[in-house]
Amino acid sequence: MKVEAGFVSGMKDLKIFSGTAHLEFAKRICSELGVRLSAARHYRFSDGEIGLSIDESVRGSDVFVIQPTCFPTNDNLIELLIMVDAFKRASASRVNVVTPYFGYARQDRKSKPREPITAKLVANLITNSGADRVITADLHAGQIQGFFDIPVDHLTGMPLLASHFKETLEAELQNGEVVVVSPDVGGVVRARHFAVMLKADLAIVDKRRSYEMANFCEVMDIIGEVKGKIAILVDDIIDTAGTICNASAGLKQRGCRSVFACATHAVLSGPAMKRLNSSELDKLVFSDTIPLPENKRTDRLTQLSIAPLFAEAILRVHSDRSVSSLFEK
Repeated sequence: MKVEAGFVSGMKDLKIFSGTAHLEFAKRICSELGVRLSAARHYRFSDGEIGLSIDESVRGSDVFVIQPTCFPTNDNLIELLIMVDAFKRASASRVNVVTPYFGYARQDRKSKPREPITAKLVANLITNSGADRVITADLHAGQIQGFFDIPVDHLTGMPLLASHFKETLEAELQNGEVVVVSPDVGGVVRARHFAVMLKADLAIVDKRRSYEMANFCEVMDIIGEVKGKIAILVDDIIDTAGTICNASAGLKQRGCRSVFACATHAVLSGPAMKRLNSSELDKLVFSDTIPLPENKRTDRLTQLSIAPLFAEAILRVHSDRSVSSLFEK
């Protein structure tokens, strides 16, 4: 698609800026839209504070700021807030935050006394910085949309991931040899939708999570028929990979002949790569909401670009058209 600034009569100029978190993703979006990436310089003061210089006028423009709040999470979040503040002070007509991965989303409630709800805190920070809208993908919990007092367009990478498996496992799907597996009870709704897209059976991993040790869990049982089948584990985030690796081992022990895994967000922190490299998983599929450094790329890992979906959403927001209709089919 080709979009020129002010391409509809009376429409405000479309300007896309990128933070430093995922510059390649912003360039992919601009390539899809046929627009250039607008000019801004990011720098650091000697004490580590973040500075920004916007190198073109944004007065009266419809500005989209592309910045996932992935590692280093706090730096990327502060940089995003600084950018939004700068655009509002530069008289942008509207500032739209495009954060493909929304950090702190897993702390969306109090699971024990005296815990913060940082998902709400970050939502407040983004809103109070001057953002007019947020575009994101696969929030850990859909109700986080309600933490914002501004519109939120919640995209999903599930159709992108499902289409990949439709192509690579076409014969197996037709023969009923594929089962979609939720790695925990909390992800059942997501896995069920994924199973419907693939017209496959559904199974659930019953796990126990330790509240004394973060990022630790163990498989208790598997609900559903998996013996002799190809299993596809579906999640929104793979972080330290403990859940997904334990689930894959449990599936292999119960007779699965192959185990694949997919997720929208490849956080892959701490021991994730070591666990994945020694796991029972045959293949992992992610979207590119988070940049994947070279040292985390392996033959078993496939990354699909969700940039075209974000580009279409940006175009629809800019032209005041429906975003939800993207997923009606």
